[in-house]
Amino acid sequence: MTASPIPAPVHRIAVIPGDGIGTEVMPEGLRVLEAAASRFGLDLRFETFDFACWPYYERHGAMLPPDWQDLLGGFDAIYFGAVGWPEKIPDHVSLWGSLLQFRRAFDQYVNLRPARLMPGVRSPLVRADGTPYAPGEIDMLIVRENTEGEYSSIGGRMFEGTERELVVQETVMTRHGVDRVLRFAFEQARRRRGRLTSATKSNGIAITMPYWDERVRAMAAGYPDVAVDQYHIDILTAHFVQRPNRFDVVVASNLFGDILSDLAPACTGTIGIAPSANLNPERRFPSLFEPVHGSAPDIAGRGIANPIGQIWSGALMLDFLGHREAHDAIVRAIEAALAPGSGAPRTPDLGGRAGTADLGRAIAEALRAEALCAGA
Repeated sequence: MTASPIPAPVHRIAVIPGDGIGTEVMPEGLRVLEAAASRFGLDLRFETFDFACWPYYERHGAMLPPDWQDLLGGFDAIYFGAVGWPEKIPDHVSLWGSLLQFRRAFDQYVNLRPARLMPGVRSPLVRADGTPYAPGEIDMLIVRENTEGEYSSIGGRMFEGTERELVVQETVMTRHGVDRVLRFAFEQARRRRGRLTSATKSNGIAITMPYWDERVRAMAAGYPDVAVDQYHIDILTAHFVQRPNRFDVVVASNLFGDILSDLAPACTGTIGIAPSANLNPERRFPSLFEPVHGSAPDIAGRGIANPIGQIWSGALMLDFLGHREAHDAIVRAIEAALAPGSGAPRTPDLGGRAGTADLGRAIAEALRAEALCAGA
């Protein structure tokens, strides 16, 4: 008697295109995810929501509906486009009213951002001898603490509009919060190349950063196989520019991680292809996956945005959902489309004239073509 095949697990994914180019790159991310689902037999169930954008805010006076946690809490993941349209809503209103709500309410305490030099993309940096970096030679993973630290909302204003006006915002670090993001970073370093760099500023921020350094040392004792170093944030940014190929996993507090995770993809040639994940590693809540590039209102509506950040974020989502093989195949498809001589279309940020959908289709086709070549 032949055993019945085990059905693929169902993954329910909330889709929030958001603002600006988010609405343009999201269809291409879904296109590639559907191609991966077809190739690898994945059961992905998408449901789209129209909030976390300025049109919703204009209609309702809020970025999210009152029951948003109930609406999204039962999903396995959130696939997010972008948020922000400063001409319509101040950035702090749109961000604190949507994305930061997701991160905190769903305890997405790890912000994970890979930065890798891809084929066909030229880094603006060169080695000390003037030679360019080769594809894959810059390959780092930024692990950012995502729910406390410098972005705490504790604080306020006093005596507004007077000469005595006072503004205070507190940095908050807890042992629980610091240790769990450090543990995640050390585990990533152990799986990768065994090197971890910690960002600090303990020579200037005399209470919270020495505490961060203490917890790094304490955590390192449990990972003797991981080489650890640390740099003050100012010189670390210089090292990112001067020798980006020496870094593997970099762990940082909320503010420093935010800075480094934008600088790192810039070192690899374009922030337009950079992905990110906002993770609740314990999976008690849905994690969120989004491109780094933001809503880019200056090019919104023109159909020229690079969809790779959205597509690569989708690959990170599949990896987190337990489908590493599908993640790897999507990344290979991105590399194949970007490779010199591939003939694939390139968007203007990559020196071409193609549209968003042209590049999205090319990556989906590269994913399917690899399957045909492999006989899958």
